Amino acid sequence: MRPFLARNEVRRFAPVCHDISIAGEIVGLHDSGAMWWPDENTLVVADLHFEKGSSFARKGLMLPPYDTAATLEKLAEAIDAFQPTRVIALGDSFHDGEGSDRLPASYRAMLTTLQLGREWIWVTGNHDPIAPVGLCGETVDEIALGGLLFRHEPQDGAPPGEIAGHLHPAARIRRYGRSVRRPCFATDGTRLVLPAFGVFTGGLNVLDTAWGPYFPAREFSVFMLGDGRLYPFTATRLVSD
Repeated sequence: MRPFLARNEVRRFAPVCHDISIAGEIVGLHDSGAMWWPDENTLVVADLHFEKGSSFARKGLMLPPYDTAATLEKLAEAIDAFQPTRVIALGDSFHDGEGSDRLPASYRAMLTTLQLGREWIWVTGNHDPIAPVGLCGETVDEIALGGLLFRHEPQDGAPPGEIAGHLHPAARIRRYGRSVRRPCFATDGTRLVLPAFGVFTGGLNVLDTAWGPYFPAREFSVFMLGDGRLYPFTATRLVSD
C-alpha cells in the first residue's frame, strides 16, 4: 500500500469530471465521489469515516479492520490524479471523536504524507465534532470560499452555494427489468450534497422523506457513481427502496 502511484503506473482515477454550475461556480463531479473545483484547485470529499471498523470492534462487533486503509488508498489516488493545492474534508472524517487517536502509525504517516505541501481543511461533523488528534490541517465548523459554503450537514433555508455531505445520498433506478442502486451526488443547482467517500459507508435513498427540507420533491438531479463514469438522472426517473 502506498500514498502515491509510481510515475509509470496507469492511474485508476482519470481527472475527468462531469461539470455543473452551483450558484454560478463551475465544479466537477468525479466518479470517485469527490468534487473538483478547478478555479480554486480544491478537492472536496465527504464522510470518510476513518476507523469505523475499529469503532465497531470497541462495541463487540468484529468486522474486517481494513476500511481505513482502503479509504486512504482511494483518497491517495484521487489526490494523485488532481494534484490539489487544497483539500476540504466535509465532516465525519473519523467515525467517532477518538478515531484519529486510534489511527495506526502507518495510516497516520500515509495521511500526513497526503497533507504535505497543500492546505487541508477538516470540517467538523456529528461523528467528529472536535479537531483530529496529532494531524495537520485547520479545523472549522464551516467555511465560505468564493461563492460556495462548505459544511457537514445541509441546512434548511441555506443560501445558494451550499456544499455538504452527511446524508450519504444514494439513488435507485429501474431499467430493462433490473433495479440498480448506487451512491450519488444530489443537486438542484443551488446546493450540492456529496456521496460518502469512505468505503465502509451506506447510503440514504434521495427519495426518503429525510431529504424533504433540502430538495423540492422530484425537482433535482442525481449523478450516480459508476465504473469510470457518472450516470445522470432527473429525480422523476428514480424509484424508492
